[in-house]
Amino acid sequence: MMIGVVEILRFSPVLGTVVGAAAGGVANFLLGRHFTYRALDEQVSGQVARYVLVSGASLGLNALGEHFIIALLASHYILGRVIVATVVNNVWNYPMQRGFVFSQRKSVKEDPA
Repeated sequence: MMIGVVEILRFSPVLGTVVGAAAGGVANFLLGRHFTYRALDEQVSGQVARYVLVSGASLGLNALGEHFIIALLASHYILGRVIVATVVNNVWNYPMQRGFVFSQRKSVKEDPA
């Protein structure tokens, strides 16, 4: 998605990163909920809210990383995208989705006392 937006629509690599992250986010949420974590027991609204928080931070980290790779290292944007995406996915996205977005939540029970 990002490469198509940059090469065909002539957007900047940073904006292409944002567009690609948004499109990928929708697909990632659906795949995570249904297949990866099989987290169908919980209401989708809570998962969506947590996912939006985590994905918003991820989008910022990806765009910032892409900006620094291009500005500081003057490398080709595709190489920068691969490096930044790999780091953000392994250090932020996966741990947060597993432990926060799709974790099995225990309901709070009322204290009988």
